[in-house]
Amino acid sequence: MAGRIEDYALIGDMQTAALVSRDGAVDWLCLPRFDSPAVFAGLLGTDEHGFWRIGPAEAVATALPHPAAAPADPADAPADASAAAARLLLADTGDLRVPPPTAAAPAVPADRRRYRGDSLILEQEWDAQGGTVRVIDFMPPRPLAGKDAVPQVIRIVEGVAGTVRMRSALRMRFSYGRIVPWVHRVEQPDGGHRTVAVAGPDSVWLDGEADTYGRNLTTYADFTVRAGERIAFALTWQASHLEPPTAPEAEVLLDATADFWHEWVGQCTYQGPYREAVVRSLITLKGLTYAPTGGIVAAPTTSLPEDIGGERNWDYRYTWLRDAAITLSSLLRTGYRDEARAWREWLLRAVAGDPENLQIMYGIAGERELTESSLDWLPGYEGSQPVRVGNGAAGQLQLDVYGEVVEALHLAHMTGLVRNDHAHHLQLRLIEYLEEHWQEPDEGIWEVRGPRRHFVHSKVMAWVAVDRTIKLLEQTPEDAPSGGHLERWRELRDTIHRDVCEKGYDPGRNTFTQYYGGKELDASLLLIPQVGFLPPDDKRVIGTIEAIQRELSTEDGFVLRYPTHDESGNNVDGLSGHEGAFLACSFWLADDLAMIGRVQEARELFDRLLSLRNDLGLLAEEWDPRLKRQVGNFPQAFSHVPLIDTALRLTACGGAYLSAQPDGPAVERTGEQATV
Repeated sequence: MAGRIEDYALIGDMQTAALVSRDGAVDWLCLPRFDSPAVFAGLLGTDEHGFWRIGPAEAVATALPHPAAAPADPADAPADASAAAARLLLADTGDLRVPPPTAAAPAVPADRRRYRGDSLILEQEWDAQGGTVRVIDFMPPRPLAGKDAVPQVIRIVEGVAGTVRMRSALRMRFSYGRIVPWVHRVEQPDGGHRTVAVAGPDSVWLDGEADTYGRNLTTYADFTVRAGERIAFALTWQASHLEPPTAPEAEVLLDATADFWHEWVGQCTYQGPYREAVVRSLITLKGLTYAPTGGIVAAPTTSLPEDIGGERNWDYRYTWLRDAAITLSSLLRTGYRDEARAWREWLLRAVAGDPENLQIMYGIAGERELTESSLDWLPGYEGSQPVRVGNGAAGQLQLDVYGEVVEALHLAHMTGLVRNDHAHHLQLRLIEYLEEHWQEPDEGIWEVRGPRRHFVHSKVMAWVAVDRTIKLLEQTPEDAPSGGHLERWRELRDTIHRDVCEKGYDPGRNTFTQYYGGKELDASLLLIPQVGFLPPDDKRVIGTIEAIQRELSTEDGFVLRYPTHDESGNNVDGLSGHEGAFLACSFWLADDLAMIGRVQEARELFDRLLSLRNDLGLLAEEWDPRLKRQVGNFPQAFSHVPLIDTALRLTACGGAYLSAQPDGPAVERTGEQATV
């Protein structure tokens, strides 16, 4: 059974990622890309759908016959094969065996876990029978190995104290847990062997420093580790028609991976009071970046539910223009210009020569066809169905995306990113499209599967697109198109602004509303002062902030995106069930509170939000205030980006601040210098 969402850790190589649970199980891994079918899909099902667990073996050792009676190829052993196939060597006790348990492997939660410094190298420790053991999990960044690199998961078992019996249990199930691969040994010239699993176009190779055997369509290794010993395992994907991949040198790759992250984090320019949270979020965003193209996935998972047991389950392994654009903003403001430049190039390739048909999301290489389907053989995370792959929202009209993209291109220009003529041309084409279509209803920022409406946020972001383009052309008048475009766009900017203030504002309640003529609120309205549509001290802005606090906040002060049900209890977004507090919106509220002068309240909310992170500093999309747990896809870029933005804003506020410490309660500090 999968653990709680916050029980997972992220490891990745900038082309795909794995989720590792506290019990040492890799329950989610797509190979070779983020959006490829999963080899381990236990996260969305059971152990039968694939996992790889390494941890202490709690079974009792018993003397068994010599293993000569075992099959020549242990991976081919039948389910009722003699336990003599299992091997365990213990110091000073002779040749002993541990029978495999009826379950796949013991699931014992680690006593401690952490990332090694500022990296994606995971270390988990168990205080087990006989001593203490550490398992080090990582994926070597593929940029280190060049264009021909293949994905690898490396797991190093290190004895810390005493002697500990360990078990590795590996159950590979290709195509999201549906296909049982052909698993067999390949003998090597040196007398050793490698284990390979093959199904169709994919092969996965297991290399290890312990003997393996097969039982119940699972590959096991039973071994002991003593203080000071290190035993390595590696799983490598390779296209099945190619030559076998080279067995990795685990220790060399561990050092190279540590050096990679140390050098990358060293580029961060933020030195403020929230550095730990900011750096961990930046590392997470880097881990969600597809290095070959610069595309950034919203999350490495699909169908982790927003409503446990419900249908609000979506595939987030794609690049949303909105998410990627705001990620670019955070990267630029913290010193990461190369990543920002790579995303801009990805955008230009994805949109190509057809900006009029701008999609809200694309595949990580710019693919447009993201057909949505359901995997009915997977029961879903804690019974949350359906499990979806692909995303039908790709075909929606969301006018706010034009604003986010133009804002990102504008910021790139303002921060001195080298000019790109194609980017400039794209920006002008986007404005020409908006000029003709901004008055149309759309599906809005939240991708509702109900009717199109005139969403206020969409109109505000259309205004942003026009405003930023005007500012760019005013700075570089030689780039302005001829024929009176600039003056016409100034009039358009004023027209959109007037339209929103007249049709999207409820004077009786002193608040903007979700859509024209509606009464419902929407947390995206919190962005009105942040994008400069109105100043923070405008009474309509303050009224909207306070209305959202009253009507969309949970008891602990976190923010819902919008009401999912009307006063009669009817669903308003085309989906059943409820959802939790949306973490990005809660960070937006902290930003707004700081902007209107309620800085201490903003800091207190920010500290409460930081406390929702798991022990490794990771956030999902939402927080369920009823169940007190993270929900939604994990980890979520759209949660970590606003965390960075709010930290930068609060740091810029200066003065005293409250900061939750890793090992204790919040403490007050003053007078510390911070650099943004």
